[in-house]
Amino acid sequence: MKRSWILGSLVVAGSVVLQGCSSMAGGNKAPELSAKDEARLVAAAQGVSSEHKARYPYRHPVETLSFFGIKPGSTVVEALPGGGWYSKILLPYLGEKGRLIGVDYSMDMWPNFGGFATPEFMANRKNWPSEWVADAKRWSSVGAIPSAYTLNSMPAELEGKADAVLFIRALHNLARFEDNGGYLTQALAETHRVLKPHGIVGIVQHAMDESVPDEWVKGDRGYLKRSFLIEAMDKAGFELVAESDINKNPKDKPKDGDVVWRLPPSLNTDDSQKTANTAIGESNRVTLLFRKR
Repeated sequence: MKRSWILGSLVVAGSVVLQGCSSMAGGNKAPELSAKDEARLVAAAQGVSSEHKARYPYRHPVETLSFFGIKPGSTVVEALPGGGWYSKILLPYLGEKGRLIGVDYSMDMWPNFGGFATPEFMANRKNWPSEWVADAKRWSSVGAIPSAYTLNSMPAELEGKADAVLFIRALHNLARFEDNGGYLTQALAETHRVLKPHGIVGIVQHAMDESVPDEWVKGDRGYLKRSFLIEAMDKAGFELVAESDINKNPKDKPKDGDVVWRLPPSLNTDDSQKTANTAIGESNRVTLLFRKR
């Protein structure tokens, strides 16, 4: 496969240069930001807390969003936005002409997790859309218009309206429970429905090497394979446009039984392993850009 490479991984004078970025052959090119938009993105990323920015060496939000070609004024769907790690950058960056739509798991998926999905949890979870919108308005008083839904409840009016859908560390549980309810298939079908013609999907996902046994990468450990993602996206009506190694971490070499949450920021592991796992850093991740066919 023929590839063109752009080298570097720096933000210099408002210009984002991507490391290990490859565009697929066949006329598809990764979208590019103007210098003005790049400067705006850098400014938005600098406007968050020091605690937030402490994760930048591992998560590379400026480089990642630039690679995906996210532009001000866009309508962006963010899967599993949680506490707003990316949202706090996207809201001011997209601006008042933009929209940020948070989407969470469908309600019927939660019981698959077991233990914590108590009746009280489920009752409270129904309030997530309104609570997330309220949080988003606090995170950025001036910026994109926020809204929120579950993955199976995005309204008909959103059909063909989104410029981009982002799945950032958000696909492993959908894959994990696919056999229980077709959750990954449903999520990708909804993604295809709400995207504009030729709209894009940006994926950052914990990933293991292609050589590991498939049972290691079913999603329950947090990891998936690059090949699995590409196949799933192809079946759902998307073509791979470009990929980047900006979020790779060659130090992350999980063994049989290892879960992604043994690493920072979770560090869910024995105390004896925490120093070594902290030195590894956050997980190895693939960064893939797809376009709606």
